[in-house]
Amino acid sequence: MRPSFHPEGLYAESKSSAESKPNKISQMWHLNGKCPEDTIPVRRTKREDLLRASSTKRFGKKKHRTIPQPQSTEPELFNVNGHQHAIAYVEGDKYYGAKATINVWEPKIQQPNEFSLSQLWILGGSFGQDLNSIEAGWQVSPDLYGDNHTRLFTYWTSDAYQATGCYNLLCSGFIQINNEIAMGASIFPISGYGGSQYDISILVWKDPREGNWWMQFGNDYVLGYWPSFLFSYLADSASMIEWGGEVVNSEADGEHTSTQMGSGHFPDEGFGKASYFRNIQIVDGSNKLRAPNGVSTFTEQSNCYDVQNGNNGDWGNYFYFGGPGKNPNCP
Repeated sequence: MRPSFHPEGLYAESKSSAESKPNKISQMWHLNGKCPEDTIPVRRTKREDLLRASSTKRFGKKKHRTIPQPQSTEPELFNVNGHQHAIAYVEGDKYYGAKATINVWEPKIQQPNEFSLSQLWILGGSFGQDLNSIEAGWQVSPDLYGDNHTRLFTYWTSDAYQATGCYNLLCSGFIQINNEIAMGASIFPISGYGGSQYDISILVWKDPREGNWWMQFGNDYVLGYWPSFLFSYLADSASMIEWGGEVVNSEADGEHTSTQMGSGHFPDEGFGKASYFRNIQIVDGSNKLRAPNGVSTFTEQSNCYDVQNGNNGDWGNYFYFGGPGKNPNCP
């Protein structure tokens, strides 16, 4: 089980500057061994995991409508169920994949039912009940995992989070083929404020022959695929790509949450202090990785979480994003 084709230009990324040279990153469970050939690692679901969920039916699922809708000008349409975002996005074309390199942090979470994540979204359809979405990145989610560790994750839905889809391998859908990387497993080391930076690269692309959506982690690990039959719109192509951060703001006592996004610092602090996405790319109809055209940014409340994009020779299209949540300007 391997993809028929990889996108062209996959390893053309520049590594000439010190900031572009990634530090080695791994997963905690590797300290205890590895899985044999012809098996895959699956994170064990325990009784406590199910008890933390609002219901067994909703275990491993996102709440409805957690996708930002940048084309809308009405802020109240975004903060559905208290979800807030700081993203870069492209729309208006047919997309067949996306790639990004994301530095890894361990943001602090205020309430157990809140989360903080950094991910890419592959989107098809409208933002109504038929939205198709493939998502991958890192997250901190005490409600899902029972701790505050930063974990690699995937998600998918074909009906705007209503009945289909789930995180990782908690339902059928994503088919894993790799025995070295575990979905939902913690990542280490993580970036330090003013210290060493650690990042991960994620690529999701549509196999032009078979039509399945594949995921690759770093340069070495093809993790698995989402079969095309799971989707309606994404059976053909995506109509929007988003990269960035998302948090849940439960707004306890009417005050904004102090749950952090990214590093917990605003993007203007820059490298080594703020969270970033670099070398963001899309896969076009010729199965080529290329820089996206017309990248826009969006955030609901820039005084709580913000995003700033740019472009240079080493990082291509990039952006810094994130924030502390509650602060004197975000009460």
